[in-house]
Amino acid sequence: MSHIPPLDPMVAARKGFRESEERLKRFWKDASVSAGDAGGWIVLLDGRAPKTPAHNRFLLSTEAAARMVADEWAAQGEFLDPGTMPATRIAATAIDRVAVTREPVAEEIAAYVGSDLLCYLAEHPTPLVAEQTRAWTPWREWAERELGVVVVATQGIIHRAQPPQSIARVRDLALELDDFALTALAMAVPLLGSALLGLAVQRGALGGEAAFELSRIDEAFQERQWGVDAEAEERTAARRAEAVLIDRWFRALD
Repeated sequence: MSHIPPLDPMVAARKGFRESEERLKRFWKDASVSAGDAGGWIVLLDGRAPKTPAHNRFLLSTEAAARMVADEWAAQGEFLDPGTMPATRIAATAIDRVAVTREPVAEEIAAYVGSDLLCYLAEHPTPLVAEQTRAWTPWREWAERELGVVVVATQGIIHRAQPPQSIARVRDLALELDDFALTALAMAVPLLGSALLGLAVQRGALGGEAAFELSRIDEAFQERQWGVDAEAEERTAARRAEAVLIDRWFRALD
């Protein structure tokens, strides 16, 4: 099982990350942030610090990230709805889980290099292959130029091994991040199916929505050919919103 729960609360529940069945009634009026005594920024509810599921304080590395969390608490209605609090979920995951499992999390991220979406072009039809080549080649080149991560593209679904040093390099890059950025990267990579796209978003070279559209070129091509139903459209919109939220989180950590 992955060390990182997804942002989608329904998927999280299926994977065993279940929220309490007891609905928490809103007990606070104001949500704010304050500088911590030993650094960082604390989220406060009516001047008191709420706790993560593991009973830690929401102590974040930047004021902007703390405000993202506080804004979600401020926006709650009569009852707390965790499904509307993705930034809070990222923060709690970073504090409670990733802080004590950094190396396994980095290894999960690096493993995606071995089957990175950007390395597997379709065999046909020709227009789809051309679109993937045009869209993905610049980001493989970016990874080699900016990150020192060399990957080899292929066509079809037959596995093509990637250089071990590239996998190791991505692992090292992940471990350079603090817990909050590492958590967001670990959520972005499976969402996008690509460690390279995840790192591009983390570093601000690519926006979250743009990265998401790059990750679904095949899907979008099929939709143009055959259409899309309302349920699939809703799923796509939810995944796109996750990508945008993760991008906002990275920028809040800058």
